[in-house]
Amino acid sequence: MRLSQFHELMADEFGKPHSEVLIRDLALFELGDKTAAVLLAEGEDPRQIWLAICRAQQVPQERWTGLDKKAKKQHAE
Repeated sequence: MRLSQFHELMADEFGKPHSEVLIRDLALFELGDKTAAVLLAEGEDPRQIWLAICRAQQVPQERWTGLDKKAKKQHAE
C-alpha cells in the first residue's frame, strides 16, 4: 500500500480532521503502542498500520478495503 492510499483510506473512513488526530495520537497496542505517525516515520508498512487502526477503532471488516467510489459516484447521479 502506498502512503497516499493510506491517507485516502483514513480520510474516507474517519474524515480528514479526525484521521489526522488518529494518526498523530492513537497508540496502536498491536504495533508496540506507537502512533501511526511514529510508525510511518520508522518505515512500517502503511497497510499494517491501516489494519491496526481498523481493529483499534472497530471498523467493520467489510470496510477495511475502503469505499467503493464507483458505486458511490453512480449513486450520487
